[in-house]
Amino acid sequence: MQERKGLVTIHGNPLTLIGHPVKEGDKAPDFTLLDNDLKPVNLSAYKGKVCVISAVPSLDTPVCDMETRRFNTEAGKLSDDVVILTVSMDLPFAQKRWCGAAGVTKVKTLSDHRDASFGTSPPSPTTTQRSRR
Repeated sequence: MQERKGLVTIHGNPLTLIGHPVKEGDKAPDFTLLDNDLKPVNLSAYKGKVCVISAVPSLDTPVCDMETRRFNTEAGKLSDDVVILTVSMDLPFAQKRWCGAAGVTKVKTLSDHRDASFGTSPPSPTTTQRSRR
């Protein structure tokens, strides 16, 4: 597992990031995550749609909460060809609770808690064509 040190800090204290850096043009790996009902969901399920993927540590933190609520508002203005996925390490039960309390219905929350495959899988190599999944 690749470790990257000193790229980010919290209150001036450096953190170590684990995983592969993502570059513009990289394709997301076809991960398997759990939806709010504990059903496995693959990225390939959204083939043919434009996918916006937001990765947050936890929906129960102020910035992640605000970001996901904003994405939900914006998602309501988009066509059915666009799907917004928010991936977190929260348990599916916690995501479902948070969505209900926040009134989030347009963003799909997915959990990477089981094996962290979304966060640790390397991106696919950069392609010269713009890809639609």
